[in-house]
Amino acid sequence: MRSTVRFIGVAAIVAASVSCGDVVRTGRSPVYLVINTLQAAQGNHPTTLASNLLSDVITNVSSPAPCSTTNPCPTVFNDLGSAQLRLSLKDIGSPSTPSQPTSNNDVTITRIHINYRRADGRNTPGVDVPYPWDAAATVTVPASGNATMAFELVRHAAKEESPLIQLRSNPSVINTITEVTFYGRDQAGNEVQATGLIQIDFGNFGDT
Repeated sequence: MRSTVRFIGVAAIVAASVSCGDVVRTGRSPVYLVINTLQAAQGNHPTTLASNLLSDVITNVSSPAPCSTTNPCPTVFNDLGSAQLRLSLKDIGSPSTPSQPTSNNDVTITRIHINYRRADGRNTPGVDVPYPWDAAATVTVPASGNATMAFELVRHAAKEESPLIQLRSNPSVINTITEVTFYGRDQAGNEVQATGLIQIDFGNFGDT
């Protein structure tokens, strides 16, 4: 009996520790930031969004003049991302008295961190993958509803430095799993963040 009581006590402590740890890791805000969708588009086709991206390191454009089909101009485009975000209350209440969000729960996104990594573990920035970087943003996600935001996913500069610049004359393709982390604060100043993943393949692809 004593052993059983001791086991139950230890189990309760572990459960409480896990619960407290989850709360600490998710921050002090009463809401979670949820990424509904994360999509991308090539810079020369900014309205054509997809769930993965073929990032062309150099694009031959035939217009405007003096560029033409017979004398195309090699051009570098940045690539764009688009995310739909929403919020979810941590404490949903009960079926009879569900919790209701207020305007204090609105979250304003102020920064985006983008990190490229490869599935094979070769992740040295500037050698195997482009450098990680941070982008500024100002988008408010309402407590009830969604917010869609556009942002720069691959910079011009990344395509003009190693390892992407070598792909202009190389048939190789660099496959990455790209982490996009959104940082913000609710209206009470509590920090909120969420990370989404999108596949980006870098190479010198055919131009259309």
